[in-house]
Amino acid sequence: MELEALDAEIEMGVIEQFLEQLPEKAFHLGLRVVLAALLFIIGMQLIKLIRRIIKRTLLRSRIDDGASRFIDSLVKFGMYLLLIFTIASQMGVDAASILAILGSAGVAVGLAIQGSLSNLAGGVLLLILKPFSAGDYIVDSQGNEGTVEAVDIFYTQLITLEHKLIVLPNGILANGTITNVTRSKDRRIDIPVGIAYEEDIRQARKVIEEVLKNDLAVMQEKEMRVFVDNLGESSVNLIVRCWSMQEDYWETKWRLTEAIKYALDDAQIRIPFPQMDIHLDK
Repeated sequence: MELEALDAEIEMGVIEQFLEQLPEKAFHLGLRVVLAALLFIIGMQLIKLIRRIIKRTLLRSRIDDGASRFIDSLVKFGMYLLLIFTIASQMGVDAASILAILGSAGVAVGLAIQGSLSNLAGGVLLLILKPFSAGDYIVDSQGNEGTVEAVDIFYTQLITLEHKLIVLPNGILANGTITNVTRSKDRRIDIPVGIAYEEDIRQARKVIEEVLKNDLAVMQEKEMRVFVDNLGESSVNLIVRCWSMQEDYWETKWRLTEAIKYALDDAQIRIPFPQMDIHLDK
């Protein structure tokens, strides 16, 4: 009984001591939380300021817009990670413990997000090698194509001709084939045209060449050719080849296609329909 009474007195003493220290501990904890919140707010403002300075510096250096966005994203990610690490240290968490936890967790996280790390490495490669810039029209190995809107840390954004957004992983993009359609100032136009077998190829060539010479967007100093590509089942297939400036490509191609059709009609050169002969046995 005496032993039980002694244990009860010890427990009551511990509880009383805890209750006496509770306000002080709560105050210190609340103070740390407030300081951590203030540190986070101040850190956010500093990060915004530093990013603004970096953006101005990159703008003065005339660096590519896609590369500028990538650097900004990378700086933002790294500085917020540093801010969280600093706040944790101020909250009383041992720095060595944080590093040990980060190190052990890094292996597991690395295995779990190896695809994202591949995209990060791909983004760095795209930034260094610069196979394309913001505003370029590209086609990747998967057949995705569009104008480069932005190159972020993990993904590259494309805007299609229909104004659809395509988000491509940087890892796949960096390891695949990239066709940069708009890197050159000029671009070749190829227009297939079929004429009937009984029509004169030389006459058709003269008519089409006249259309090319009268179009102001066609680069007259560059090669213009009209040649037989193949002999089809119901038509002689020609290729009309000329050049235009990059920004005029689509409008010129559409306009020429229509003008060639009207010119061949005026010259009474027929463009045949596909034909099929069917024989019925009696």
